[in-house]
Formats: sequence, structure tokens, C-alpha cells
Amino acid sequence: MNRIPACSLLFKPGLLAAALAVSLLHPPTPTAATNQKVRLGTLVPRGSSYYNEMREMGQEWKRATAGAVDLLIYPSGSVGGEAQMVRAMRFGQLQAGLLTAVGLAEIEPAVSGLQNVPLLFESLEEVDHVGSKLQPLLEERLEKRGFKVLFWANAGWVRFFTKSPIETPEDLRELKLFSWAGSPEVVDLYRQAGFRTVPLETKEIITGLQTGLISAVPMPPFVANATQVDTRAPHMLDLNWAPLVGAAVVTLRSWNRLEEADRTALSKIARATGAEIQRIGRTEAVNSISAMKNRGLQVHAVSPAAMTEWKLAVEKAYPQIRGKIVPEEIFDQVRNWLEEYRMP
Repeated sequence: MNRIPACSLLFKPGLLAAALAVSLLHPPTPTAATNQKVRLGTLVPRGSSYYNEMREMGQEWKRATAGAVDLLIYPSGSVGGEAQMVRAMRFGQLQAGLLTAVGLAEIEPAVSGLQNVPLLFESLEEVDHVGSKLQPLLEERLEKRGFKVLFWANAGWVRFFTKSPIETPEDLRELKLFSWAGSPEVVDLYRQAGFRTVPLETKEIITGLQTGLISAVPMPPFVANATQVDTRAPHMLDLNWAPLVGAAVVTLRSWNRLEEADRTALSKIARATGAEIQRIGRTEAVNSISAMKNRGLQVHAVSPAAMTEWKLAVEKAYPQIRGKIVPEEIFDQVRNWLEEYRMP
């Protein structure tokens, strides 16, 4: 099966949105636990590698339960942004979601410890190590809030894509920086650090770049490639700003209706799907940069002196991140695990 680049945060809802609106307002009630539809919302676009993997997982779920579980995927943000998806799950209009840490933090703020501390991680191995420590705790907290984690995945780094070249924090302060409108705390934090943030929805990024409303976007390379952001912001700073972390979750209300044997089988299939999504995502992150360079993207290295400036800038912001964006105990625990991991 041919794949197109993974997960775009931008989408163009089609006829599916109208049809789905009716089905979500009046969702059919399963007549029995042996005939259960699991509606999953996600921002990943139809036809992407992430979407294809989720479709395959659904097919395996159906085979493993002899048709008792039917996974229905609503891609491309057709049911709204991630905050809307979380609300829809709470009201029973959706039963599952493939979410980034942004959406997961709508359920449990502690998830932000995996993604919302810039320049904390120096390698994906560190991300994996901390994830292996933190994820069991996060799963317990998410379960207390009514959600079961099916799998976790992280798919590389967020980078800065800009209209003009940058190297230092001061260079970035001269530009108009996109920030997600759904995170007012993050917007305030950037502004306190002297950055000219412009809060927008993700679907407004392309228009914002075209009109000059924004001139810099933090984004994973595979998303930039899929949406061709690089054709409007043709410079990328080679700085691993933060990892992109996500998970697939299902409501306990829906999950607990399944037979125990089915839950065991579906969990195993889901974990294998998550591992494959992570492998694909990391590969595409590298390949996407090459593809964009062939289109004219200029990649700018960070000198040791500039890296020192970046670290000083973010460390000044850590006291505001700790407690306001990432719960204090999670922030401290993550840093402790990293210190232990880095010890010779």
C-alpha cells in the first residue's frame, strides 16, 4: 500500500463532516456488547501512514473478535480539534481518540511533562527512557479520569520553520510566532519571554503564513512536509525544540463493555500498532527533511554559542512552566529521571 507522509495538523473537512455531525448527535446505541462500534477521532489525514495503520488495527480488531468490535475512524479533524474530541468522548459521541500531548493534557495535565518543556531532552533515547518511567503513572491517572491508554508513540522533534533565517532566540523574537490558541498559558509564557506570539488554530497556519500574520511556526518536519509549510516558510532551524508525543485512548465506559478475553486481544494488537506508528513516524521525520530540502528548504545549524543562548532562555522559563503548564511533581520527577539517566 502506498503511503503519504504522516499526520498533518491541518485539514480540509469534506462531506464526511456533515454526515458525521448527524451521527454524533444521534449515535446508534449498541444492542449488545457483542456488536460494539468504537468511533475514533483524530487529526491525522485520511490516507496518511498513521491513518492506514489505524485502519489495519481496526481490521485486526474485527478479526480478533469475530466481528464484535467495529473501529470507525474519523480523520482529518472532521470532528473538530483535540479539545472537541475529548469533549465528544466524555459525552459518548466518540469512544476513542488518537491524540497528541495537547489533547491528552485536556484529560490529564501531567501528560504535558512529556512534551511541554523545551530543550529538556537531548535525544529520543532520553524521551523513550522517561516515557517508560512516566507512562505507567499517566495511564493510572488517565484511567481515574475515565480513559484507557491503548498505546503511546513519539515521532521525532518539533523544529522552527520560518520565513527568514534564524539562529538565536533574539532572531526568533523579531518574528511573529504561531502559538496554538487552545493553550493560553503557553501563549502567555512566550510573551513573557519576549516573543511576539500570535494565537491561532492550526487550520489557520497556511493562511497566516501567506498573509504575513505569522512568520514562524514550531512544527514536526513530517507535518511541514505534508502541508508544504516549507514553501511558505523555507528556513528550518536544526534545533530539537521538543518531542512530539501522543497516544491512542478509549473511554473506560466503552472499553469495559467488552469481554475480558477481547480486551486482552485488542490491547496486544494496539500495542503493536503503536510501535509501528512510532517507527514509521521517526523514519518519515528524517525523510521529510530530505524531501523539503529538494524543494528548496534551507536548514540552519545551531552554533555552540547560539545553543548556550537557547538553553539560557528556556531555563529562565522553567520556573513558569513548573506548576503552571506541567504539574510541579511531574516536572521535578522528569528532571530527576534525566539526571539519573545521564550519569556515567
